[in-house]
Amino acid sequence: MSRTSSVFARQKSMKSAAARKKLPAAPVEWEALIAAAPGKDRALTAAKEQKMANAVVVKSGGYEAVRAALARKRHRGERGPQVAPTKQLVSVHYSPEVLQYFKATGSGWQTRMNEALLEWVNKRSARSRSGAQPLVGRDTHLVRS
Repeated sequence: MSRTSSVFARQKSMKSAAARKKLPAAPVEWEALIAAAPGKDRALTAAKEQKMANAVVVKSGGYEAVRAALARKRHRGERGPQVAPTKQLVSVHYSPEVLQYFKATGSGWQTRMNEALLEWVNKRSARSRSGAQPLVGRDTHLVRS
């Protein structure tokens, strides 16, 4: 009683659907296949248009040109150059309590710290526009100037 190994039994079904697909036998079938293919007079499907939008096309230069074009292309999640920087990089010393508080709020603590500072600035500038005396900060307490 001979049994075929399961590895060899599975090997027959490992062909892809494209490899199992039969080519048209008659010229009429070929004409129908060509007519259904996208071309200049037939629009691409949405999926194929998306694929083409992400494609890198080079006219000459071979492998090196393709590698250079891929290196220049921005990848998902990468930011492009800003037209005008919206924030400035500075070095600031905060008390450990302030840092501990904001870091304890989790991811995005720097944005929340920026929002808290903007809120303080907006309140202060509103106070100075209303004629009230502006407040001046000294360490952790505020003193009227």
